[in-house]
Amino acid sequence: MSEKSRYFMEDESSMENSVRKLKYCIDGQWFESKTTKYMDCYNPSTGEVIAKAPQCTAEEVESAIRSAKEAFPAWADTPVSKRVQVLYRMKALVDKHLEELTYLLCQEEGKNWQESMGDVLKVNEVVEFACGTPHLMKGESLMNASSGYDTVLYRHPVGVFAGIPPWNFPAMIPHGWMAPLCIATGNTMVLKAASFVPQTAMRLLELWQEAGLPKGVLNLVTAGRNEAEILLRHPDIAGVSFVGSTKTGKHIYATAAANGKRVQALTEAKNHALVLRDAKLERTARGIINAYCGCAGARCMACPVVVVEDCIADELIELLKKFVAERTLGPAYDPFTGMGPILNAGHLKFITDWIEKGIEEGAELIVDGRNPKVPGHENGFYMAPTIFDHVTPEMSIGWEEVFGPVLCIKRVKDFEEGLTLMNSSRFANGSVIYTQNGHYAREFSKRSDAGMVGINVGIPVPLGIFGFTGHKNSFFGDLHVMGKDGISFFTESKCVTATWFPEDQEAGGIVDTWDGTISSMPDAK
Repeated sequence: MSEKSRYFMEDESSMENSVRKLKYCIDGQWFESKTTKYMDCYNPSTGEVIAKAPQCTAEEVESAIRSAKEAFPAWADTPVSKRVQVLYRMKALVDKHLEELTYLLCQEEGKNWQESMGDVLKVNEVVEFACGTPHLMKGESLMNASSGYDTVLYRHPVGVFAGIPPWNFPAMIPHGWMAPLCIATGNTMVLKAASFVPQTAMRLLELWQEAGLPKGVLNLVTAGRNEAEILLRHPDIAGVSFVGSTKTGKHIYATAAANGKRVQALTEAKNHALVLRDAKLERTARGIINAYCGCAGARCMACPVVVVEDCIADELIELLKKFVAERTLGPAYDPFTGMGPILNAGHLKFITDWIEKGIEEGAELIVDGRNPKVPGHENGFYMAPTIFDHVTPEMSIGWEEVFGPVLCIKRVKDFEEGLTLMNSSRFANGSVIYTQNGHYAREFSKRSDAGMVGINVGIPVPLGIFGFTGHKNSFFGDLHVMGKDGISFFTESKCVTATWFPEDQEAGGIVDTWDGTISSMPDAK
């Protein structure tokens, strides 16, 4: 950890047991909360508590909003070409501190080294895109829209936004999906960092400050649900960007929208992959393993369901069992670890309960990942890859988000049955087809309900220049994160229509109808 970090306190008790007591940030300064409630943050690789995150008081949350509101006018008035200079410097700082950030993320969230580094690098992917905001904020214009009249559309910043990210991507979501476009377009933000994993977000905020971001433009709190509710109702919050569960997302969408705020709420998923008989099976099997085991299954673009033509199902399953055995468990920060631990004991139990539910429902458990042994890390929160076969449409294990390394195999007779089954899901984040048949690939792309489609691509996450376009119960709102949607979400459009009279002409005889014509009227005299 950098010696410059100021987001934690080192008192005698915390130094003795290596548990950091974390702060919150307002106006570029870190403060100790007045709360008496703290949430334990674990190192999931060892099972040890490594930090305590404050559940900030209502007054502290409101202070963060007030700081962002006060910073907004000056920041919005700063030319966009100057605002993005902060982003250029931020990109360089993330590159400079990449290994430090990677280790920190491994330690608090549990992704393996490469996955954690990818999480951090996704910050820069969107920061780089946001550096193009001067071009992206350009409006439209039409000279002589009507005779003598010109119209120009401008994009303006909106105000103060709230960012409410989840725990599974502590770097990418708060400081990639949310902050860069918000800041670059001239808005300010209050981030409610995920209380289980706040330190990566806090360290990145320090880097924003080092990059020259003015005080108050980006503030950070950790808070419980009651205090977070303030962000949904406060009159000085203009919009809310959220990623998390569907239940919470629906509540945030309904509450914030009812209070006049714009909302983007990215929620749950149960992505399916359709494997046709002509697929390259070995490559397909490896892609499936990566798609459902990557990040220990804790990502909304994981692919935890495989819909496979029955004639090749047994062959595919043998390959899956062979390749999944190669996935080594271990501490997240060990470069040789293939799959890291689960976030904490609560989430480990949640996944275990779902496995037991699948067994009760009659699914065939062909690979059981419960209670694995990781020598030297017996107190860590580990779950090995798990596979169910013969999962039928009646089984909830095949439709609800488990958010862990659990794969469900559904057998179908052909393409049509498979696509119909997939589209019957209430979620529509991502979908994948494995095939060498161009006709089926095209039909799948056109007819799949999902917002992000992969053809022989297991994790079809678009680059930051495109939107993250979930559908159905995977998204609530009108404008998605990243891409042009992201620019539109954080800006308000304004049309200005103007006309000018010659200096030597009186305007009294000109009547402005602005219906597409300008009428010359006789002098009233």
